[in-house]
Amino acid sequence: MSDTSEPSPSKSQDLKARFKQMTQPLVDSLDSRLSAQVDKRVDQRVDETLKDRLSFIERAVADLDRAVHDLQDRLKE
Repeated sequence: MSDTSEPSPSKSQDLKARFKQMTQPLVDSLDSRLSAQVDKRVDQRVDETLKDRLSFIERAVADLDRAVHDLQDRLKE
């Protein structure tokens, strides 16, 4: 007597392949959306970090510029 409730290995593989084929567009779409969201968030974080660091550098350059002008003024006197 054969047990018909359990699928044969080839039938199981066929069902897996069909399921994968049916769901692959959905998986690809979700993967694409998630990648875009992650990329956007990473870009935002990088922009924020660079903005903070650049503002620090700009302040340092402005301080140096003022110091150079002060020294130049002293030398003129």
